Amino acid sequence: MKPVAIFRHLPIEGPGYFATFLDNNHIPWRLIKIDAGEKPPASIDEFSGLVFMGGPMSVNDDLPWIESSLALIRQAVAAGMPVLGHCLGGQLMAKALGGVVSANPVKEMGWGEVNVPDNPVARAWFDDLTTFQSFHWHGEAFSLPESATCILSSPYCENQAFALGMHLGMQCHVEMTERLVIDWCSVGAEELASLNEPSVQSIAEIEKNLPERVAELNAVAERLYIKWIAHLK
Repeated sequence: MKPVAIFRHLPIEGPGYFATFLDNNHIPWRLIKIDAGEKPPASIDEFSGLVFMGGPMSVNDDLPWIESSLALIRQAVAAGMPVLGHCLGGQLMAKALGGVVSANPVKEMGWGEVNVPDNPVARAWFDDLTTFQSFHWHGEAFSLPESATCILSSPYCENQAFALGMHLGMQCHVEMTERLVIDWCSVGAEELASLNEPSVQSIAEIEKNLPERVAELNAVAERLYIKWIAHLK
């Protein structure tokens, strides 16, 4: 099998549990370090799937790699190659497919409940799961691309995830590991302390019972990732 391409946009926003999942399932992958100046490939031909991770930038920023990333997503969708996006990655997918990315009413940072809508597409991805605690770290959000279906919502962000056939774009972070959570809290400590709103948690709240929370989130991620890799060619 050709490798899965994983696009990283910040050193501390790597593939996390997704890489562990691929390794456990003996699926090869290649990390494309956009943050280190690596350019997106011009073609999808070397890969079996595309995965876009998070980052602090906006898809609306004038950055040299954004247009080529959007083009790659469109190329993959047209070719029936599965695409997966986490936070910024989900926003890239939404924009590439005709959605709009704009400021969310509030920043959402920390652990928070997400709900699975009662529709057939959401059921196909989540089976009998109706709600879970996900991790959040975003200030923008996406609208749904044409023909996409919302498969997750939260009280602070209506569109937490969308599916379009085999393609899955998420606003929330299901890829978290304990290390990622701790690193993000360390880097974002000043911002967390400055935001006084119910959608943002303190570091103490975020890191409470961390091993148990991460393990529960990994189980949800596994459920989604298993369905996604079924479409790899």
